[in-house]
Amino acid sequence: MQNRPILSAFMISAFTILAVVAAAAVATAQTSPLSDSPPSERNFQVKSTGDLLKLCEAKPVDSTGIAALHFCQGFAVGAYQYHQIASAAEGKRPLFCPPNPPPSRNDAIAAFVTWGQQNPSALSLPPVEGLFRYLAQHFPCRA
Repeated sequence: MQNRPILSAFMISAFTILAVVAAAAVATAQTSPLSDSPPSERNFQVKSTGDLLKLCEAKPVDSTGIAALHFCQGFAVGAYQYHQIASAAEGKRPLFCPPNPPPSRNDAIAAFVTWGQQNPSALSLPPVEGLFRYLAQHFPCRA
């Protein structure tokens, strides 16, 4: 076993997993038009930004609504926190820079859903890429 700091080994493993997942998502991405129908089990596979948006726009009264909203928030928070840790650990400039104070989680996710409705070409992107494109457009880092 190599003598590396735990964070470094974790980062390498996590980046490898993320690359494999992203490649699989690109290979199987399908557009998922946003509509009034509740999220399906297929949306929970989160193969595209459209799937993630479908979960994020769910209504609590939908049959899968509460689970979808919790999944959406967990996915978004996990991706966001991973980005913060990875960019800091590598000493790289972040892809986006939220204001201080940042918007509430609910406000940010509602704005992400609106962005998805206005950017249908983004629906087929891998979910993290779509989420980060939204964040980079709405919270650009200043030089």
